[in-house]
Amino acid sequence: MVDKLAAAKLSIVSNSILVLFKLITGLSINSVSIISEAIHSGLDLLASGIAYFSVREASKPADDLHQFGHGKIENLSGTIEAILIVLAAIWIIFEAIKKLLHPTPIADVRLGIIIMLISASVNWIVSQKLFQTARETDSVALEADALHLRTDVYTSAGVLLGFVGIKYTGWPWLDPLLALAVALLIIKEAVRLTREACLPLLDVRLPEEEEKAIVGIIEGHAEHFIEFHKLRTRKAGAERHVDLHLVFPKGRPVAEVHALCSQIEADIKARYPGTQVLIHAEPCDDTCTQCSDCRKLG
Repeated sequence: MVDKLAAAKLSIVSNSILVLFKLITGLSINSVSIISEAIHSGLDLLASGIAYFSVREASKPADDLHQFGHGKIENLSGTIEAILIVLAAIWIIFEAIKKLLHPTPIADVRLGIIIMLISASVNWIVSQKLFQTARETDSVALEADALHLRTDVYTSAGVLLGFVGIKYTGWPWLDPLLALAVALLIIKEAVRLTREACLPLLDVRLPEEEEKAIVGIIEGHAEHFIEFHKLRTRKAGAERHVDLHLVFPKGRPVAEVHALCSQIEADIKARYPGTQVLIHAEPCDDTCTQCSDCRKLG
């Protein structure tokens, strides 16, 4: 938990500094592409704040009001971030079109190159840290924050190349054109992030490879039960939820049934830490009390 919060704080600090430098530079040299990058980083800063809040809240244990925990706060934060990204992209497109219609020269191309180089480098380092922490903790919020920063790396690199082009060609229209490219990349990222964040809110099942792994764990104990059915899976933030029905021979002692259910639950949690497992044990049907499965397992 400490690592997740520390990573979120690092993102807040780095974005605050970059927003300030980009905004000052963009206004001073009259560059709409750098100003658009400042807005982009401003959204990253807001996203970092939302990520920090959601990571902190999602870690709280279940309570009377939230009996299944607070994990979906991370998914909700990702959805909010995606909406903010789209709004920023619309603003960038509007400003870029105005600049294309009325191009103005860039006052200091070299300063723009330096700022974009610093921005790309810092965001690459911070995003790598966030990605690593997100993978280790399975945090949707930190992954969304990392993706924001990684997008900022690519857009900063694009603006950097554009400024190099302006320096050697003298074409001021390259600046708003690059701003449009930044906006399109931002919208593309917003669509992907919206899907990633919203699906768990709709209780979509776990990815196929994860479900196969869970089925494999259950089937690893097949010699102790007759069959299983009604397997359901979903995810809330970093938490996975699994429930299923296990069928046992009639007359199997409750203690043995409970022990097996506990072992299956422990095995699933060992593979996917933080998973909540609910197993409903049921006896086989009256019509099959003498079947081969019951004789074998009884």
